[in-house]
Amino acid sequence: MTDRTEKQKMLADERYLASDPELVALRQRARRLTRLYNQTREDELEARAALLSELLGGAGSDVWIEPPFYCDYGRYIFIGSGSFFNFGCVLLDCNTIHIGANTQFGPAVQVYTAYHPVDPAERLTDLELAAPVKIGNNVWVGGGAIICQGVTIGDNTTIGAGSVVTKNIPANVVAVGNPCRVIRNL
Repeated sequence: MTDRTEKQKMLADERYLASDPELVALRQRARRLTRLYNQTREDELEARAALLSELLGGAGSDVWIEPPFYCDYGRYIFIGSGSFFNFGCVLLDCNTIHIGANTQFGPAVQVYTAYHPVDPAERLTDLELAAPVKIGNNVWVGGGAIICQGVTIGDNTTIGAGSVVTKNIPANVVAVGNPCRVIRNL
């Protein structure tokens, strides 16, 4: 049996070494593509679409991402049709990020799959972890919200601006705060 690659470990939410040459090369690819995307003009819609197609793991029709946009790898981000990201969104896709159709992000929304050991001695090993994030269909995430690793947000939910989502949020609710909590059913 062969050893698992650092990329395989990363995508399996196992401890992995981010400085692995394969992962470094993949991040450099994403940096190049996001730099090119962020430098496009507002009238260069075909260039933007081509760059997103090359960068992302998958995107439905009519996906709109306002530059600037930042991500770690890009290829682990999957976005449903009709979704919109406002200015300055950051998606750290060290594991998969699935975003449903017709989902909207306010400005400066951040989605983190990456995380680090809590134990300080373990952190010194430079090993990291990453857990997938799933966001349902027709979700609104208010500006400045942070969605942490391993979280699932259900369909038709609203996450208030500035919220920090550390646990799963069900479908058809409004949730706000730090930590984010359900305040109302829809």
